[in-house]
Amino acid sequence: MVNELRIWLPAILAFVAVALGTVSIVLIWETARIATRRRLVLRRLRAGEDIGGDTTTTGLIRSRDRDHASQLERALSHVPRLRDTGFRLSQAGLDWGISTYVMLSVGWSMAFGIAVLMVAGSLLAALVGAVFGALLPEFYVRRLRNRRARSFEEQFPEAIDLMGRAIRAGHPLSAGIRMVADEAPDPVASEFRQVFEEQRFGLPFEDALIGLSDRNDLVDVRIFVTAVLIQREVGGNLAEILDKIAQTVRARFAILRQLRVYTAQGRLSGYVLAALPVVMAIAIFFLNRPYIMELTRGLGKLLVIMAVIMQIVGYLWIRKIVNIEI
Repeated sequence: MVNELRIWLPAILAFVAVALGTVSIVLIWETARIATRRRLVLRRLRAGEDIGGDTTTTGLIRSRDRDHASQLERALSHVPRLRDTGFRLSQAGLDWGISTYVMLSVGWSMAFGIAVLMVAGSLLAALVGAVFGALLPEFYVRRLRNRRARSFEEQFPEAIDLMGRAIRAGHPLSAGIRMVADEAPDPVASEFRQVFEEQRFGLPFEDALIGLSDRNDLVDVRIFVTAVLIQREVGGNLAEILDKIAQTVRARFAILRQLRVYTAQGRLSGYVLAALPVVMAIAIFFLNRPYIMELTRGLGKLLVIMAVIMQIVGYLWIRKIVNIEI
């Protein structure tokens, strides 16, 4: 027991030290980045900079992140793997910069890698721990992104109904979008607020709607945007079209919930099959450490790598089977 404590205590302390250091650095970095952005905005306002003139609103919107970004942000945005990171962070509703995401990945990778190396004494295990730590921010961003997409999908039919009622009351579509931005909950309100502000500051209405579809890669949003754009070209009763879209979205969402109920057993099987080997390995490690450490020698390393790859492939395969798109 004393020997185990001598191994685990330094590893836990090293993990906590690196993790807290990473979080502290990220908080300081984000505070400085936000303060720099505010100073730049105040400097432009005080100088009375003319944002009209020859500068189009589209150019202002597309260059916003580039104007406020630091040199590090601009350099990271040219890395192929990180090129779409800023877009994915905005889809998750996070105000992080790309540099913040990279620092969190590096910090958690170092924390897990050092802790596993101190406990297991194996470079292969430390590498696996480092990879797991590096992927934690990605898992977090993806989870927030999926949660935000589901929330948007649930609130979207009510937003369409609100626009339809506004049109029946004699208001234009832009006024209906403004009502959704003011009265609907987030994230629907924030997305439609951006559409309203973009078209109010001069961006063509069609481009603002297409931007909504680009930011929310959902079938329902694409149906809504396509129907509105076609109606603006050929005419028709927009209120009735919106009612039909809301009914279609609700029916699709009801079918999707039914499918989630039908495929719940398959998803649970995938989770159990993915977690069972890891749980058993951890249990055997605590009960009989020399037995499990044989896998770190010779052919055991190859077997562990093959097992991990097959587990990942099996989990993704089951997830692909039960993930039915409508």
